Amino acid sequence: MKRIAIVGAGYVGLVTGACFADLGNRVVCLDVDEDKIAQLNQNVMPIFEPGLEEIVRRNRAAGRLSFTLSYEEGLRNAEFVFIAVNTPRGMEGEADLRYVRAAAERIAEILDHDAIIINKSTVPIGTGDLVVSIVERHKASGILVSVVSNPEFLREGSAVYDCQHPDRVVLGSQDQSAAAQVAQLYLSLRCPIMITDLRTAEMIKYASNAFLATRLSFINEIASICDEMGADVKEVAEGMGYDRRIGHAFLNAGLGWGGSCFPKDVEALAHMASTHGTHPQLLRAVIDINRYQRRRIVHQLREWLGGLDGRAIGLLGLSFKPDTDDMRSAPSIELAHLLHSEGAVIRAYDPAAMENARRVLPEVVPCSDAYAAARDADALIVVTEWNEFKQLDRALLRELMRQPYLIDGRNIYDGGEMRQLGFTYWGMGRGKPLPFYDPNQE
Repeated sequence: MKRIAIVGAGYVGLVTGACFADLGNRVVCLDVDEDKIAQLNQNVMPIFEPGLEEIVRRNRAAGRLSFTLSYEEGLRNAEFVFIAVNTPRGMEGEADLRYVRAAAERIAEILDHDAIIINKSTVPIGTGDLVVSIVERHKASGILVSVVSNPEFLREGSAVYDCQHPDRVVLGSQDQSAAAQVAQLYLSLRCPIMITDLRTAEMIKYASNAFLATRLSFINEIASICDEMGADVKEVAEGMGYDRRIGHAFLNAGLGWGGSCFPKDVEALAHMASTHGTHPQLLRAVIDINRYQRRRIVHQLREWLGGLDGRAIGLLGLSFKPDTDDMRSAPSIELAHLLHSEGAVIRAYDPAAMENARRVLPEVVPCSDAYAAARDADALIVVTEWNEFKQLDRALLRELMRQPYLIDGRNIYDGGEMRQLGFTYWGMGRGKPLPFYDPNQE
């Protein structure tokens, strides 16, 4: 049993801490947010993540997982101290390191024994060196502290599974012995463990997210071309994916990517590149293509409805992806703001994100279910591919709507079926919008 402290009980820190406790370690998660710690001490999850509440409850009951506001309590006897604090987007797209700096300084001041500090936050290349310098300046003499970079690769909606079944573990450090000790924490997971230097480990995280975002922007660019040329992007992606050099992952055209990682990390990498004398044209194009997806939707609605002022638009889904309540950089935010700025009345329903959405989308009228969002709507947009939307009574949806326009922003419906039900349907990258089809008129 190892003693582990996690500084930051947010999305990454909480999932990481709970999973390490489930492996038999004694874990203390500390955070400066009093409300969050109070919730966790009552087994109330501050985030929606499948399987997380069960694992937290189980390990709290076993005495392996606890939560505190106190650095002194959290770091007491800790052999490994993970920094998992937020690194929000700065004014120019850079990662804001204020919380990393504060955590590193406080950890160094409090530690009264040798330990290894592991950076789990997504940070710019060179941050590991910064943490080393901060720790050296603030730690007590005679205390030996090593710094290891251990980037996270968790997907929201499947983070617990990803933590327990990682594709790989990446560790970077100037101290190979410290990296090897951190590797021991992961041995029971039986996954590839890569040990490298600090800066390479930090770059692996950014390069991975930028590449995945690029795949999504690429297929969305192809989708735009498919719409104009009469091809079906779903079949195009399927055909591409059978090539072993390409694969099927991250080839789903739609409204574009969002969330806490892709937008922030691609912008941060582009900022790092430009401020270090390179020209990240591809990364900038990836960002521009992603933004364009939302504008395509507004343009099509404007064309259908002859303007958006006073038009009622229903949104199915608000979170940036299914199985999470996360609204950070969700496509729905930009889409709703664009619609609202042109005078549209927006009604929306999401199975998990309604509370979070109220804080960032005050202009949106919350609805109790998908059918309420569709009632008297001039158009309906599928924004998030929640499973429950795939099984809706589409005939009832059409009956409730004032006009028949439906934009399938995640391509979850069959276009031919939707036309027969009376919709004017547009799936992303599946050809021009298709009007209602009445076989009796042939």
